[in-house]
Amino acid sequence: MRPLQISPETAIKLSEKLGVPIEQIIHMPQHILMQKLAELETETKKEQ
Repeated sequence: MRPLQISPETAIKLSEKLGVPIEQIIHMPQHILMQKLAELETETKKEQ
């Protein structure tokens, strides 16, 4: 599987938000990354 085609800045921001090492972000399958982002958005909306 190819690494995600995202910029280093994006990888760093995602790593901080999701609490996952940058290396895992880059090699994470895209569908799993999208699922984690959706979960993060849901949690953020609940907090507001």
